[in-house]
Amino acid sequence: MTMQVAPRQLRSYNASVTVVDGDSAYDTSAEVAALVQNGSAGGNFTLIWEKTVPAQQVIYWGYGDPNQQRNQSFNWFAAIDATTAFEDGILRLSVTNATRTNSVVVAEFNTSNMHSTDDTSLTTAQPTDINSKVPLPLQTAIAAGEDSYIQLHFKTQSASGGTVDQCNFSLGITIVQ
Repeated sequence: MTMQVAPRQLRSYNASVTVVDGDSAYDTSAEVAALVQNGSAGGNFTLIWEKTVPAQQVIYWGYGDPNQQRNQSFNWFAAIDATTAFEDGILRLSVTNATRTNSVVVAEFNTSNMHSTDDTSLTTAQPTDINSKVPLPLQTAIAAGEDSYIQLHFKTQSASGGTVDQCNFSLGITIVQ
């Protein structure tokens, strides 16, 4: 008797990740804000957020097609000392393998272009107009497989002058399973 297994058909869907989607050391605004603050003076890129790719999934940064302008992820990021100022710099989106021996930068953004001008709170820092958000179509060059990591690294270029106490973002991803 020969056993036959039904072929697996992969499906993809668009999603967005925020701070709460991170692994346990990176899943609150306060934790991520503290990591941004700790790296503030060093002038180097600091790991501020990561998510482990679950079993039987592959994750790509971004989604959609740049040829269809409204059919792609529109993203925002804000790190603030609430009511004082934004902490701005360079945000790197990367993919790192499970053993942490290989990390690839997928995209970099200047965060001063990723939030509103109102630093009162994370709610007011989030752009409300799609034209004020940063587009990121599907990045097909590199994917994070099972047990690998999607990560955010940050390097401060313009410090808030105080203590970063809030951080959040919404960044598009494509999940294949």
